[in-house]
Amino acid sequence: MPPSPAAGRCVFCRIASGAEAASIIHGDEAVVAFMDHRPVRPGQCMVIPRAHVDHFTDVDEPTALRMMQVARRIGRRMRRVFRPLRVGMVVHGFGVAHAHLILVPQHATDDITSARLASIRDGRVVFGIASLPFADAAELDEHARLLAGAGDETG
Repeated sequence: MPPSPAAGRCVFCRIASGAEAASIIHGDEAVVAFMDHRPVRPGQCMVIPRAHVDHFTDVDEPTALRMMQVARRIGRRMRRVFRPLRVGMVVHGFGVAHAHLILVPQHATDDITSARLASIRDGRVVFGIASLPFADAAELDEHARLLAGAGDETG
């Protein structure tokens, strides 16, 4: 597949093309899944289309279906590996202007909402990833290996 015109400026296009390092869980001709480098909880990851599409609602139907297939498979592994109460899936459209489906292992009711994203700045509660620490690269690689689960399921 030729590189996307956005590949030089979009970090997700660079990850999909192999030009940017990431802890890859899954890759095929349509989608790539990798660990989130600022997880709310260990195991948080995302599935993206290889093609640069800004809005999830603009992803073509076969690719959107493939994204969900891969996310469901990873979510089942996530339940076995990280033992969350729930696995949440979020498409919120902010952050990187490249469609992405985020999988969040939920150990508490606020893991998929805003509590872990909240901080106080200038006396105001603000929300964003700035308060989340960066995860250790070796830990992300190990989580990717666990979630990739080579050979334990098809799909």
